[in-house]
Amino acid sequence: MLDPRRKKELKRLIEKLGLPDNVRVDFNLLDLALTHPSISKTANYEQLEFVGDAVVRLASSEVLLETYPEATVGEFAAVRSILVSDRVLASFAEMYGLDRYLLVSNGMISDRAGRTSRLADAFEAILGALYLSTHTMELVRPWLDPLLKQKAEEVRRDPARENYKDALQEWTQAKYRVLPEYRVQKNELESNEFHRFSAEVWLQERCLGQGTGATKKAAEQAAAKQAFLSVCPNNE
Repeated sequence: MLDPRRKKELKRLIEKLGLPDNVRVDFNLLDLALTHPSISKTANYEQLEFVGDAVVRLASSEVLLETYPEATVGEFAAVRSILVSDRVLASFAEMYGLDRYLLVSNGMISDRAGRTSRLADAFEAILGALYLSTHTMELVRPWLDPLLKQKAEEVRRDPARENYKDALQEWTQAKYRVLPEYRVQKNELESNEFHRFSAEVWLQERCLGQGTGATKKAAEQAAAKQAFLSVCPNNE
């Protein structure tokens, strides 16, 4: 039986999602969806994450088809790949404060580098738990659709498709036939985990952009974004 206090916490999460009190949620599944493998090697979110991965891909596909019926399959695939990425799913998880509901060992909590993947995995597991509660999308799409639609619109307006490293590389190769150089360093004294790394992107002895991030990759993307928007203000 699920601890009454835990069930009360999970009910608050359901309220955050905007679902009514009388929905048919399997709270045992929802509890499992928010249990990290560091807590239990057998009773954790991994199987629900597997189901949730399919759920978010289906929801994203339906949202894109319904919202942009004129788009090509190639564009659908490009946008969906971003919608279901760990980075985006983790940002959705942060919106609902999933950190406070996720059961994780003390040792794992200190692993800041793995936070994005933990949140993304838990988010997918929640989708899996909600889907399996009814074996329909009725507990998923009412609150997930607006998130996907807003993010899809942002991605479609972005000429770099949120991958500024690739976009900048294409531009430098086309214009100068060389690749940009990234110089990254760790900010040892930085307390904000989102600024743990600093990056600069250089081209022909000139710094085109700077950025920070929780990981080296994120810092490079931030620097590439500044550079790309600087050298291609009109997205040429």
